[in-house]
Amino acid sequence: MTLVFMEGNEAVARGAIAAGCNFFAGYPITPATTIFNNMLKMLPPKDGICLQGEDEIASMGYCLGASMAGKKALTATSGPGISLYSEQVSFAIGSEIPLVIADVQRLGPSTGSATRGADSDIQFLRWGSTSGVPVIVLAPKDAQDCYELTVHAFNYAEEFRCPVFIASNKEIGMTKESFDMDDLDLPPLVERNLYSGDNYIPFEAAPDKAPDFLPIGGKTLVRQTSSTHGPDGYITIDPDVIAANQQRLRTKLHAARERISLYEEKIIPNTDTLVISYGITSRAVEDAANILGQEGKPVSHLSLKTLWPVSEQVLIDKAKNFKRIVVIEMNLGQYVNEIRRVLAGKQIDFYGQMNGVLISPAKIMEVIDNA
Repeated sequence: MTLVFMEGNEAVARGAIAAGCNFFAGYPITPATTIFNNMLKMLPPKDGICLQGEDEIASMGYCLGASMAGKKALTATSGPGISLYSEQVSFAIGSEIPLVIADVQRLGPSTGSATRGADSDIQFLRWGSTSGVPVIVLAPKDAQDCYELTVHAFNYAEEFRCPVFIASNKEIGMTKESFDMDDLDLPPLVERNLYSGDNYIPFEAAPDKAPDFLPIGGKTLVRQTSSTHGPDGYITIDPDVIAANQQRLRTKLHAARERISLYEEKIIPNTDTLVISYGITSRAVEDAANILGQEGKPVSHLSLKTLWPVSEQVLIDKAKNFKRIVVIEMNLGQYVNEIRRVLAGKQIDFYGQMNGVLISPAKIMEVIDNA
């Protein structure tokens, strides 16, 4: 047993180092700054680079440039910074630039409450970029998750050449807790496929794959553009070429949806209620379920770790034997409609809370009892 004691933000930083991250750029913002602080301590001794940009927009630009040069890049911010990242997130999607973005969410809207947590950004992470092309969003519930899911995030970014978000929040990021490093379930590291050959076409790929990679600044000319482009990287207005590329950007993620659908479950035989949650709220749901079980009113629980793309088959498979579904979110309902869409015809009850206070097990038990 190797017990460690750290906050979720430190766990994100250490998970990034374990995944091979060698570049960080960011701008201080509560409650994400300690990711920056930890990377500042850990990267230089490993010959990595850690930069503070003059603002969030510059920091994202540094990360994109570093990634295009072949670095494994991480940035970290909270809701206001995510808003400023939006344009360059679109650039990363369209130009297939690998990048991991830790969003340590706080209570919104706007500046909100810097020292109060909430899952305020769940919809924005998916839809806060132009085109509607999908992204990957992973949601940890504790410090151990922060470590493990950060490694997954880098793997997905490298494989699919896309931005990957870690949807943490203040309560996870700034709470210190113990976990056993020997219990970590880490996947093998993934590196982006490097092109080998004599005729590099920068965006040429199979219909469900990301293109092979060569860094900018090397011996081979690598074209990059934020505009619509064909496989050769040149700007185009040809509808067929544009459509094919847009479809590939979508398909490369959706084709792998089942494989990247991460979750935890505690299914109790002969129960009729399944509680679905994610993030810090899953911990309160687990406590509520344990108490209800001791009272002779057991319920089952599904904690989603992959929020986008929606884990449709997981939801269908896990919910099929239950009469009712209860969805609990630390917001006013940013994910429940996705569950209603996938589980159409099921009785789905919802409770959301976004007032800067954690949802308590007692409130969850009340919701379950009244559902």
